[in-house]
Amino acid sequence: MNTALSPAREDDLPFLNRLTNDPEATGPHQWLGWHSPHHYRRRWEEDGLIGDDRGMLLIVDGDDRVGFVSWSRQRTSREGHCWEMGLIVAPEFRGRGHGTRAQRLLVRYLFDHTTVNRVQASTEVTNLAEQRSLEKAGFTREGVLRGVSFRAGEWHDGVLYSVIRADLKDADPGV
Repeated sequence: MNTALSPAREDDLPFLNRLTNDPEATGPHQWLGWHSPHHYRRRWEEDGLIGDDRGMLLIVDGDDRVGFVSWSRQRTSREGHCWEMGLIVAPEFRGRGHGTRAQRLLVRYLFDHTTVNRVQASTEVTNLAEQRSLEKAGFTREGVLRGVSFRAGEWHDGVLYSVIRADLKDADPGV
């Protein structure tokens, strides 16, 4: 496995649309309903999917598109912010460690290229695979967020995880 992150190209837009606009590809915890099929095209034309307040990178393994990671700025105080990150791995690549590796790579990238001190991620309490992946990627479970997300006609509890710069002191620099 040679998981890496890569900026998206214009010809990647249909793949990104599939992962977020196809109920079979999103997975049971991330199907939030259909959105405009032009969503990623508009973002591509605006900033190439990498802006000051949010971004998206492809997860690749050699020539294979595996999925994507994304991040967005979340205010934490009047003067501060953190990055909230997420990912979707294509169904044909799930369960192989790509998501864990991509999360580690994105955390390292965000700490190397921004001054932020905290990266956080959340998932539904029933998404045990993602919770294991976040923990393997070095995230610390902080607690349960009651009734935080609406999906499939119901409110769902979530679990919040984070990693801060100090957590990486003893981490493998080769990620």
